[in-house]
Amino acid sequence: MTEAIPPITLPPSHNPHLEGEWLQDRLLRWLDREFLPEIVNQKIAQRAAQIFVRQRMEGENDLGSLVIAIVTEMQAFDFSKSFYGEFAIANAVSDLLLDSLGIDRCCGQ
Repeated sequence: MTEAIPPITLPPSHNPHLEGEWLQDRLLRWLDREFLPEIVNQKIAQRAAQIFVRQRMEGENDLGSLVIAIVTEMQAFDFSKSFYGEFAIANAVSDLLLDSLGIDRCCGQ
């Protein structure tokens, strides 16, 4: 029987705004690379980073909770001019954060 992957906790944030800038830049690069560079990608990356920064400023360190917050709040974003949706954005944020921590996305190690 397989064991559940334990929750992933980010280190406490000492500078959430700097983390947000990093995330916005990396997410924009990912969005532009995945399909086509679009103007709306900048707005998507900016909004996701804003949500992330606010969550981190409120003390949220659990990656799962951060992803759920991004999915929930990005539902109000107008994705009609994009190839993406809120789940793709939240998953991309999760992947970027895991990569930055050196955690294998496959197995959580």
